[in-house]
Amino acid sequence: MKQLPVGILLLLIPTFLFISILVSPTLAQSWSEGATMPTARSEITAANIGDDIYVIGGFDGSGDVLDAVEVYNIKNNSWKSTAPLPEPLHHTAATSYEGKIYVIGGYISREWIPTNQLFIYDPIKNQWKEGKPMPTPRGALSALFVNGTLYALGGQDEARNLNINEAYDPISNTWSSKTPMPTGRHHSASTTVDNKIFVIGGRTAGTSIVNVNVNEMYDTETEKWTAIESMPSKRSGIAVTAINNSLFVFGGEDLTRTFGNNEKYDTDNGKWTSLESMPTPRHGLAAVSVDNRIFVIGGGPEPGLSVSDVNEIYTIK
Repeated sequence: MKQLPVGILLLLIPTFLFISILVSPTLAQSWSEGATMPTARSEITAANIGDDIYVIGGFDGSGDVLDAVEVYNIKNNSWKSTAPLPEPLHHTAATSYEGKIYVIGGYISREWIPTNQLFIYDPIKNQWKEGKPMPTPRGALSALFVNGTLYALGGQDEARNLNINEAYDPISNTWSSKTPMPTGRHHSASTTVDNKIFVIGGRTAGTSIVNVNVNEMYDTETEKWTAIESMPSKRSGIAVTAINNSLFVFGGEDLTRTFGNNEKYDTDNGKWTSLESMPTPRHGLAAVSVDNRIFVIGGGPEPGLSVSDVNEIYTIK
């Protein structure tokens, strides 16, 4: 075989490197678009049952409070409407357990009246029922199940940011008080890894926007809180979800802008990493993980009242 002169080889090396960068699978775009949500809205909540993601409540573009529940099927990339909430809600929290959706707290009107209602949705019957109300009415809280117990964390009443940690047992239909969060806040987000709850970010100053980057971990077995490595950015109105042992925190707002931040916290080494930003910065959004994909849905592209129908999908390589 005839060999190329050394000079020509040297000239070709940059070309080969350029092509390899373009086709390298590790550098492929991580974001893609799913079918847009039928109702543009913000200050929503969401939870999944299998391949169905339920997006619940929120504001529309006129500031009206919604009872809408729309379901996105990730396999069909399609949406449908299902039974609406018993009452319109914004800034509520949702989680799923044993094939049912639990919606807790929130505000019931434009006047931001906090509620303590618990609504439980059965997708087989396509019906909502009421559970026992939680002790403390509040909105802008977060909620999740760990080992069969629903934890409702933080939030805000008419004016105060709260550090409340209340737990619901669906078998006995009873509530109990747990160890309060060290940092009272609202518009934070929470998720769970290995029976531990991570509450991240939020606001600490009543109705104004004073963001924090606090990251606190609650051990549901010892009922103790631990302050861990703070989030790199101070954000509120965020969404978080977990895949394997990593937490992914999306979006948020302050007084002047919305955030496109996508930051990952590794619970194994305690380190944060900044990842590829969201294509559409938003606050008051929802993030739900299924397998190795995160569906980041809805939210406001501008601070305050604004809405979107965006459904952006972040794939973990």
